[in-house]
Amino acid sequence: MTDTTLARKAPLSDADAATKRHILLVFAGLMVTMLLASLDQTIFSTALPTIVGQLNGVDEMLWVTTAYILASTIMLPVYGKLGDLIGRKGLFIGAIAVFILGSIIGGMAQDMTMLIVGRAVQGLGGGGLMLLSQAIIADVVPARERGRYMGIMGGVFALSSVAGPLLGGWFTDGPGWRWGLWMNIPLGILAIASAALFLRLPKNTKGRPTIDFAGMGLLAIASTCLVLVTTWGGTTYDWDSLTIIALIAGAVISAVAFVMVERRAAEPIMPLHMFKDRNFNLTTGAGLIIGIAMFGALAYLPTYLQMVTGVNATQAGLLLIPLMAALLVTSIVSGQLVSRTGRYKWLPIVGTVITAVALALLSTMTPTLPVWLVCVYLAIMGLGLGMAMQILILIVQNSFPNSQVGTATASNNYFRQIGASIGSAIVGSIFVSNLKDLLAERLPSAGSAAAGSSNSFTPELVKQLPTAVRDIIIGAYNDALTPVFLYMVPLMLVATVLLVFVKEKPLATTIERDVVVSDTLTQDDVVLA
Repeated sequence: MTDTTLARKAPLSDADAATKRHILLVFAGLMVTMLLASLDQTIFSTALPTIVGQLNGVDEMLWVTTAYILASTIMLPVYGKLGDLIGRKGLFIGAIAVFILGSIIGGMAQDMTMLIVGRAVQGLGGGGLMLLSQAIIADVVPARERGRYMGIMGGVFALSSVAGPLLGGWFTDGPGWRWGLWMNIPLGILAIASAALFLRLPKNTKGRPTIDFAGMGLLAIASTCLVLVTTWGGTTYDWDSLTIIALIAGAVISAVAFVMVERRAAEPIMPLHMFKDRNFNLTTGAGLIIGIAMFGALAYLPTYLQMVTGVNATQAGLLLIPLMAALLVTSIVSGQLVSRTGRYKWLPIVGTVITAVALALLSTMTPTLPVWLVCVYLAIMGLGLGMAMQILILIVQNSFPNSQVGTATASNNYFRQIGASIGSAIVGSIFVSNLKDLLAERLPSAGSAAAGSSNSFTPELVKQLPTAVRDIIIGAYNDALTPVFLYMVPLMLVATVLLVFVKEKPLATTIERDVVVSDTLTQDDVVLA
């Protein structure tokens, strides 16, 4: 047993207590910024029906969510690699500044195009906030102790999953949906001040880094083509149209070129050697599937609740509280269990099975289903997601040294976000396409004239329609969305199978760094450097 091990078992010295206080202070600041970024993935879900009605853009509804997720996805590997090369503090502050800029653009939007541009700029910063928050924790906390922190991070994400729709609904029913963007400005400025004052991290000591610009560009092209295919295919363009075929070809060609570039790059943005690690491959595949299921479901559930059950935007947000509460509890408890026992493999396996059950239950929803039962289904989904999401990131971080933890975390998150982009896009495309077909089929010409253009449907407008017409529209919304949940059940079961083959490696109890520690410095000094 080493002196370091003995020291860690001894009562905390004044220096150790100061170190823990500093870590907690840093962690609190990270939670604020992570909440800021994750809120913006969900805050417009309850406001969407009103926004698209006011800006006359139902056809572009899915882009309000997809633009943010796509932009943040593209930037994840960039932030991850640059953080490993040049340090994370400056990048972190820069990402917050970009996020604030996007909020200003979106808040000033007078049409759907400007709103979507603002959301994309937000995503360019938001991806860095979430990724760098996770990587910074790995800079200051060993893997064995990291479970409890990652669990709380999962709890923050859970909170945003409901607080976002709830805030979006409150703003929509109160001061206006634009305040969902304006609120980011003072919070973002506070986050920048907090990072500047309290965030002390290891700095780059390797000289001027080599940036993989070619890899970044090719990855962005491949990601964009892939999401556009899933967004436009079968809706805006036929699957056999020249546009879709060109996008598929663009995705394949840029992906192949990306692999070739990464094999020769001095500092590849996504090192191919990571894919030789079995746990990385398995958890990345499972994370992609979870992203499809989670974001595909959550992006349109609030719209469904408003249109089908007749609740307002605020109430639709409140109905998601069971999901948040269950995810919050299981995420924190799972993290504590991992830190205490060092065992983690069983948690995401059980979690994916529970999530599959929840998706199957959601597919059975009807306009006459009691609302409390819908809340039960959402709580079951929260239980499953809370057991899986943050544990997968911990497994990845435990598979690589600290000098590569940002890149590894970013790569894993990239594929989960690709799943989120694809999930939101596919669910949105199927939902909008089904809705148009069902309304055209079921709504007679007289009723269609009374209802007006389906592009301008809002919950308030639907409530004022004649009962016969309103029932047709409600039924169309229900039948357009619920089958999609059933399609995702086999996917979640595939994720379960993948996780069964994960190798449970011992969690690291120290932080490995590529720095030379002098005789006058302690390990805690390095952590705070």
